[in-house]
Amino acid sequence: MLLFSMLIIGLLNVSAVEARIRRYKWEVNTEYKAPDCFRKLVITINGQTPGPTIRAQQHDTIIVEVTNNLFTENLAIHWHGIRQIGTPWFDGTEGVTQCPVLPGTTFTYQFVVDRPGTYLYHAHYGMQRENGLYGSIIVGLPEGESEPFTYDYDRNIILNDWYHNTTTDQAVGLASVPFRWIGEPQSLLIHGRGRFNCSSLAVPSSDSGLCNTSYSDCSPYRMIVVPGKTYRLRISSMTSLSALSFQIEGHNLTVVEADGHFVEPFVVQNLFIYSGETYSVLVTADQDPTRNYWMTSNIVSRLAPNTPPGQGVFVYYPNHVRRSPPTIPPAAPVWNDTRPRMQQSQAIKARQGYIITPPAVSDRVIVLLNTQNEINGRRRWSVNNVSFTHPKTPYLIALKENLTDAFDQTPPPNGYDDANYDIFVVQPNKNATSSNGIYRLDFNTTVDVILQNANTMNPNNSETHPWHLHGHDFWVLGYGEGKFDKFRDAGKYNLVNPIMKNTVPVHPYGWTALRFRADNPGAWAFHCHIESHFFMGMGVVFAEGIEKVGKLPSSIMGCGQSQGLYRP
Repeated sequence: MLLFSMLIIGLLNVSAVEARIRRYKWEVNTEYKAPDCFRKLVITINGQTPGPTIRAQQHDTIIVEVTNNLFTENLAIHWHGIRQIGTPWFDGTEGVTQCPVLPGTTFTYQFVVDRPGTYLYHAHYGMQRENGLYGSIIVGLPEGESEPFTYDYDRNIILNDWYHNTTTDQAVGLASVPFRWIGEPQSLLIHGRGRFNCSSLAVPSSDSGLCNTSYSDCSPYRMIVVPGKTYRLRISSMTSLSALSFQIEGHNLTVVEADGHFVEPFVVQNLFIYSGETYSVLVTADQDPTRNYWMTSNIVSRLAPNTPPGQGVFVYYPNHVRRSPPTIPPAAPVWNDTRPRMQQSQAIKARQGYIITPPAVSDRVIVLLNTQNEINGRRRWSVNNVSFTHPKTPYLIALKENLTDAFDQTPPPNGYDDANYDIFVVQPNKNATSSNGIYRLDFNTTVDVILQNANTMNPNNSETHPWHLHGHDFWVLGYGEGKFDKFRDAGKYNLVNPIMKNTVPVHPYGWTALRFRADNPGAWAFHCHIESHFFMGMGVVFAEGIEKVGKLPSSIMGCGQSQGLYRP
């Protein structure tokens, strides 16, 4: 039976006793805050950044009433990892599934959380996410069910990087001629808290309140633990640019969940995590209880010597919460050593007893070459030499209402000239084209996507790209170094116990192979989760089963050609 049909039937069969409606009312505002001791305008939800944690149980309905009080900015909120079965219009992706929420207006999202696990929500309009509009979604199992591992307490942490300039300033620089790169972040935050060295400001400010280490906002994040107890620590990354490593001094981390799926447990000292990923690790407070320990995050895959590590404190009760560890923070992994990062990626397998077997073969293969290019003198990121641009009318509306002139009807390429393209060098022809065309997938077919990395426009440079797929989970069939070989590498796919995820890295000069079922009617973004990269065109859109999509709510309309369709 089709997965879509099974899920709908399953959702309908959930009894009213088991499933609840959980309502949230959010006010989105701009406020001055200093999460790393540097005061700047940030976006908050009910005065918080990170925003309130949504806690629910599997099959619950979530209703979030969002009021946009940003004065001059639109917004949209994406529910990252929630597949939106039957509600593709509430995926929260501006330009793909909805028109943006205008300043001074209220928009209501309503959806079912159909799977337990650790998920996220965040802004999906422009580059707003990095200004603080993000938070966690934690979905538990129904009453009476339990995970295949035990723990005493459940905690969650969001890791982030942090810039002092505005996203508007960054966007203007990225779109300018000459190109102005955003640079490396000024700080790393652990659950919304970091520490910037105010004395390092290039131009000391006459405003003593601009940067002040006495601000309570930037006191280190502290997690209090009871000696001998085991904690499920849900770790998520909402970085706008950086790949990170995370560690707790002197403690092993046992990985048990990734993006909502149970993992065959394995132990790490450093957890490598990429933007948009979520993990659960088990950590036991089994060290000397008379002292506290460092929690640290560090940038990997990029040289960022001026970005200090994120620091928090693992506090053993009853030690004083403000007692610093007696040691220096642990050393960071070597930033450009890809070997341990590749090894962790390859170690993540589905847990025995929870394996969802992928289809043995696919119906379609799409190869996506990730490159950096130029269009009319502007620096862009491209996929198969095509840089993505958003249409004025969201795809879901255009497709459902048959607005054929709302976007380019020519689909993007299914691949690139792999026989002649050298992924290890700067290309002599740096030019690309732009398009808002989409990939149309036959409904309920199996699709393979090969993400192929390559050299940027800088010699000897290839970046890590975390790719996130909306509306689906996919099987991770394999990773590799160099150029993907469809004859040699496809034969080595893991079809026995591949993990399912919604976000996955493609490593420098490497490839990542995915497989998913096109079984969720809608229009779904698939893009690099680095804010500046997606802004610069590193993404695609998949459309499937549009004829099965229900009546679109008028609340998602009001922009582009949908203005005439808006019926409040």
